[in-house]
Amino acid sequence: MNANTSGQKPAERPEGSPLFSTTTRELPPGRHQFHKERLMAQIHDLQQDERTATTAPARTRRLRIPRPAVTLPVTAAAVAAAVVAGLALSTGGGARDAGVATGPALTTEIGAASARGLPQLLDQISLAAADVSDPDVEPGQYVYIESKTAQTFVRHDGDESSLASHPLHRRQVWESADGTKGWLIDPAVNDSPEGETLSLPDERGNTPRATLNAPSYDFLAKLTTDPDALLAKIYKETKGQGNTPDQQAFTTIGDLLGESYPPAALYSALFKAAAKIPGVVVVDDAVDAVGRHGVAVARLDETSGQREEWIFDRKSHVFLGERTVQVEQGEGDDALVKPGTVIYTTAILKRAVVDAMKQPPSQAG
Repeated sequence: MNANTSGQKPAERPEGSPLFSTTTRELPPGRHQFHKERLMAQIHDLQQDERTATTAPARTRRLRIPRPAVTLPVTAAAVAAAVVAGLALSTGGGARDAGVATGPALTTEIGAASARGLPQLLDQISLAAADVSDPDVEPGQYVYIESKTAQTFVRHDGDESSLASHPLHRRQVWESADGTKGWLIDPAVNDSPEGETLSLPDERGNTPRATLNAPSYDFLAKLTTDPDALLAKIYKETKGQGNTPDQQAFTTIGDLLGESYPPAALYSALFKAAAKIPGVVVVDDAVDAVGRHGVAVARLDETSGQREEWIFDRKSHVFLGERTVQVEQGEGDDALVKPGTVIYTTAILKRAVVDAMKQPPSQAG
């Protein structure tokens, strides 16, 4: 499952753009400012009636790779509460001041998509996944994942709106097998080079249980590896999330491919389950965050006009990373996000099992 580090120049990296500011544990990394700014811009219009706004997934057990937003109807009161809570929380935890990102929007060529060859490709990916070594994370050990990621978002400055981005940057995560201990180093989340703890209980004294949206290794190891039963569980447990059930199921599987380390049997079953989701297609050429070209398994979210792409090495079928690309013109404020805009991109560089928190894989026994 480990992806090889590439020396290629990133194909989608905006040069010289300052780091995007922070998030909190209430929202996935990289999404807090996006939601706060959009909510602040729309709240006065929502005082009289119900409008559509951008909101975030429910609170998760740990800070995960940033995800694109979904659009859901919310009331003015709920929006106001989200803004106030978000503003209050963003002042703590080593977070930096909002609104510092001024880099240009990330862009790419939109690859052609087709359902042709999808079953064969997913079969090949599933077989390759079944051949990887089972990580077998023991109590006291940690899953280590290193990636590079970047994101484009709508920025508001008074009455003016524009697209901005934070630059490609390194992200390192350690998490214990049971998910109760962890550490994150990510300059888009915390400007301390030392990073911050993800250990539980959280800042409110809670110890949330693992879920499909925020799994631990132990949680993943207990999931069924029957593709039909696995997909049924995903649909059931993510009911009401996302823009559509099918899109949310696809997104949930994509999250499990990214910042987790599934046992080999489950890893293989995830691809077999994905093959059963309507609307899944193949994109012949897609580029991950560090410029590696590959073939992608993708699905278009018809509500947002964004296409989520899982990118694999064309020959080995190793998972390289994922990205979300705007493929249809949006309306209103979203009209700023032109087709070809890369909303989110990541490249998985390394997965490993280590013996201590903050231990690099090179020092693992």
